Amino acid sequence: MENRKLVRSIIEESIRVKSLCASQCLDEIAQAGGIIADSVSMGNKILCCGNGGSAADAQHFSAELLNRFERERRELAAVALTTDSSTITSIANDYSFDSIYEKQVRALGNKGDVLLAITTSGNSKNITNAIIAGQEKKMTIILLSGKNGGEAAPILTKKDLELRVPSQSTARIQESHIMMLHCICAIVDHRIYN
Repeated sequence: MENRKLVRSIIEESIRVKSLCASQCLDEIAQAGGIIADSVSMGNKILCCGNGGSAADAQHFSAELLNRFERERRELAAVALTTDSSTITSIANDYSFDSIYEKQVRALGNKGDVLLAITTSGNSKNITNAIIAGQEKKMTIILLSGKNGGEAAPILTKKDLELRVPSQSTARIQESHIMMLHCICAIVDHRIYN
């Protein structure tokens, strides 16, 4: 019985946080979908990064753009900067872990591309460094964050966009991030398909 109670409380809290996202983040989610759809429609690409569970989310999102989400459409250019172990380990070894994404952004990013940076706390140094590198490359930054936005939120410019989950729980933030990413995929599918 104790397990059922715990599971019910987790599910109810997840629903509560997602409901808060629906009321507080709806415009930003819709805007993010439009930014990404516009970028890939113009032949640009989406670079995605994150750490831990957020790295998995970056890979998940990239796969759904590059392959497909819920309907057949052409392939869209998306790259998860989290997947090349030789690149990541060489940068971490020769420079530092804080540089693993910024160096890839500097090499692969171009004006018109989008950097999708995912961090539950906003305090990952490799994410803030990637954001700065993306801004220098004239990319649009979309930050998926939580808590108070951390160190990443204040470095965003007017051109950039933050989707901040109104929660302090890393697990609830991650669950909401994947929901937001699925909403963005649905917008992209709708725009590209039509």
